[in-house]
Amino acid sequence: MLEDYRRYPIGIQNFEQLRNNNCVYVDKTELVYRLTHTDQVYFLSRPRRFGKSLLVSTLEAYFQGKKDLFRGLAMERLEQDWESYPVLHIDFSISKYLSAHYLRSAINWFLERWEREYGCCVEDKKGTPFSVRLGNVIESAYKKTGKAVVVLVDEYDSPMLDTNSDVALQGELRGIMRDFFSPLKGMGQYLRFLFITGISKFSQMSIFSELNNLQNISMRDDFSAICGTPEEALAQIDSKQYAVPYQADGRRVVKVGVNFDSATRTIGEWIVR
Repeated sequence: MLEDYRRYPIGIQNFEQLRNNNCVYVDKTELVYRLTHTDQVYFLSRPRRFGKSLLVSTLEAYFQGKKDLFRGLAMERLEQDWESYPVLHIDFSISKYLSAHYLRSAINWFLERWEREYGCCVEDKKGTPFSVRLGNVIESAYKKTGKAVVVLVDEYDSPMLDTNSDVALQGELRGIMRDFFSPLKGMGQYLRFLFITGISKFSQMSIFSELNNLQNISMRDDFSAICGTPEEALAQIDSKQYAVPYQADGRRVVKVGVNFDSATRTIGEWIVR
């Protein structure tokens, strides 16, 4: 049995769960610190299974001030203040969107939870546009906590990708999403940070067209390693033999490397036997 055995975080997309279960974690927190202290409004595109949701969860834990989860990581050294902010985490991968009803139900579920948490009183929820309700939530969270609000949107394009074959339905879903997110542009005074992830470029979906200050970091060299596992980290994982317990069960460990930057877009594969 290995003395320094640590589990691979297979299927784990929650930063707190990963850290509390002593899973292998490639430290991205220096990049997270840089991200959160440079600009305020970002978009990141990556394929599925490239760590977007884990990154969003890491941002959520950071903005909630969960210092203990960052012990031993670069963030512990970099961050001195550890403030806690109200976080609105919207994950559109929670459902399949076979009709507009599914999308409206998902958005309503998020809004009702926040309305309870921040004391928003909405008498006619069905008759009140999503945009008005989201704006009320952001303003109420700001007033209740005295802190600017963090909005994290994961897999924003999931509803549209579920309906690629139905142009009419896709247009309807796009309209619902555009209405829901429309307050974000005019509420800058209440926002500390806005981060959006997806598979498609945001310009292709025409949902965030009003957010003209959105910084697209998908192919920026300085953030190319913010998701996934760098080759050096794979080598370190190999040297610590973390894969041995999995190979002992007869499983094959496949490492696929993709370099996301504007200069080189390379893919390499190594199979550990």
